[in-house]
Amino acid sequence: MNKFIVHPWHGIPLGEKYPDIVNAFIEVTPSDTVKYELDKETGLLMIDRPQLFSNICPTLYGLIPQTYCGSRVAEICWTKFGRPDIVGDGDPLDICVLTEKLVTQGNILLKAIPIGGIKLIDNNEADDKIIAVLKDDALYGEWRDISQCPKKVLERLEHYFLTYKRGPNSIKNKCEIIDIYGREEALNIIQLAHEDYKGEFLSDCE
Repeated sequence: MNKFIVHPWHGIPLGEKYPDIVNAFIEVTPSDTVKYELDKETGLLMIDRPQLFSNICPTLYGLIPQTYCGSRVAEICWTKFGRPDIVGDGDPLDICVLTEKLVTQGNILLKAIPIGGIKLIDNNEADDKIIAVLKDDALYGEWRDISQCPKKVLERLEHYFLTYKRGPNSIKNKCEIIDIYGREEALNIIQLAHEDYKGEFLSDCE
């Protein structure tokens, strides 16, 4: 039995049934007025920034362990959208998890079923947001593709990610959404991000 808390990014597996069901480490909940983010060095949650404006994340939000947005994730932007200027953002793959339950605490682990994703470009960096549902959730648990998600829910997520870094006088942060994709593409992105992770962190161990 492990007597120590594992690093949420490196110490937690993707899950036995990935990419169909993945482990997700939740950093932020819809009730948070502060943006928390995993500190990569310590594995602890740190305050990234207070939410200075009215942007509140509409879902549980966190990361998929043992993933990394590197060249394989970015290459989709090169080949599919003709954007050779795009690079991976060098972070774990982000995930938004829909649930009917009021979860008010971050720093938790859950099992999620990917149904699609948002391809966000943040200052020329690929910053995909996987959209998933909480496994066995009474309301959302049977969803298997983003086509089952109401348009208004997607619009709320799009609005959040297009504005969550932007203040009234902000000119440096440029976010754009170039694609909304379904389950098969989401599963592919997860697998590519895992390959990027292995190439970045495990290549010397093989």
